[in-house]
Amino acid sequence: MRRLLIRACFIRALTIVLVLLMLPLPDWATCGGGGGGGGGGVSRGGAVGAPGLPSEQETYPVPWRQRKPEDPPLAKGLVVYWFPTGVNEFQHSSLRNSRTLALYASQCVSMEVADVRSPSGQKFASDAKLPIAVLAQADGTVIGKAENKDGFLRVNQVELLLENEMKRREETLKAQLKEAKEKEKSGDTQGAIPLYRSVLDQKCLFPSQAKNAAKALKKLGVEDVGEINDGPVFDPAKSAAIERTMRRGLAAELQANYPQAERWYAKARRMDPADPAPLRYLGELYRHDIGDWDKARGAFNEILAMPADPLSRAVALHGLGKMTVHDGAFKAGLALMEKSVETYPLPLAYRNLAVYWNSEGDAAKTDHYVEEALALEPTDPYNVVFAAVFKAASGHSDEALNIARKNEALLPASYNLAAIYAQAGQKEKALALLKRHFFEYERYQAVRSKEMMEARVDFVFASLREDPLFVALTSGADGRLPLPNGGSPGARAMN
Repeated sequence: MRRLLIRACFIRALTIVLVLLMLPLPDWATCGGGGGGGGGGVSRGGAVGAPGLPSEQETYPVPWRQRKPEDPPLAKGLVVYWFPTGVNEFQHSSLRNSRTLALYASQCVSMEVADVRSPSGQKFASDAKLPIAVLAQADGTVIGKAENKDGFLRVNQVELLLENEMKRREETLKAQLKEAKEKEKSGDTQGAIPLYRSVLDQKCLFPSQAKNAAKALKKLGVEDVGEINDGPVFDPAKSAAIERTMRRGLAAELQANYPQAERWYAKARRMDPADPAPLRYLGELYRHDIGDWDKARGAFNEILAMPADPLSRAVALHGLGKMTVHDGAFKAGLALMEKSVETYPLPLAYRNLAVYWNSEGDAAKTDHYVEEALALEPTDPYNVVFAAVFKAASGHSDEALNIARKNEALLPASYNLAAIYAQAGQKEKALALLKRHFFEYERYQAVRSKEMMEARVDFVFASLREDPLFVALTSGADGRLPLPNGGSPGARAMN
């Protein structure tokens, strides 16, 4: 790899899947810390709740995504198409958060959002009064629609649309199981097996019914059925209890009470072992906040081994990639992060890909991944600070310092504030803010040691690299990432 050159990472205002607006703003974390992970791996960026702060109510973000022309067509399952009126509705809609929709996304139900001018919009909603949601089969056959009421489309309307169709299909499968059972009892084994197989084929949408079919097939001597796990909990009362537990976990995490957050997330995990969300939150808590990477790897690998929604899988792949890069296996880490954004587009993964290719000196790939991140990430107050890091790196120190002074109270931005002051030549202030980041913002030595190592190789602190006070401040660095003059510099990944 070439000499490590890390520039500040930056983000633009939301164009999200509708791609309507682009303004140059930075991201939740620059190349050295101050946020960007934890909280289930999803930056909420102020779309709901307090500006810039994740809301403890948003524990089940729905993995809405925009279908690109190069994406392969859906071969099976169902699709919920959401056509909002624009960016503002998308940011503030109740459709952004739903345990029901998030769980169905683990069961071959694709969640797609699009502009009405897109091909899917022209097909399904060209004459509709927006906003509207359309439920369709993979082949494009429309099943039903959820239309707005007085200009508002609410999440319970979409949930009900999908739930009714799932119940209808489940009743059909139950009837098939009953018919197969009657044939089996009458001795018509050859007639029963195809019926059981037809139910088994629906294992992605209906794992519980498929499990019953698999059990019956094995009893009849059919061996190629595999193991089918139970589906997630959809019972309204139990689901509400799980959501309350997850909200308590996220509230504790936002208050930096990580042991308490771990207990709540683990409890939610026990309440529904088929729900990937508690595992995702646990994995990010271990990786980003606590620094127990063995537990993080365990959680992420468990997600990849179970039926999981694309967002959860992407977070798991990114987390594994981040840790793999830090451990020095750069190409393997790169492959995991590339697979992450193929699975579901996470701004955090795009940023790490941009940082990787920047360290390789590939400007074209760097710009490509930065642009991908810019198209997805919403604005939040911290972004201004992170943009100032880039301004400082570009020689606009006065403007960057003005922004830094106005936002100095932002504890999670301490690393980035330090980067601004360091590039402006104000060593004492930079060191004070780095100390605040390492010993006030970070709570665990396992995390602190990794970020100290990252600071040692971060380009924004090049002016401090030989300073005895900086060396002493980062003396707890874990030594995984090599120094720029230490032989084989590696890609510098963010949180």
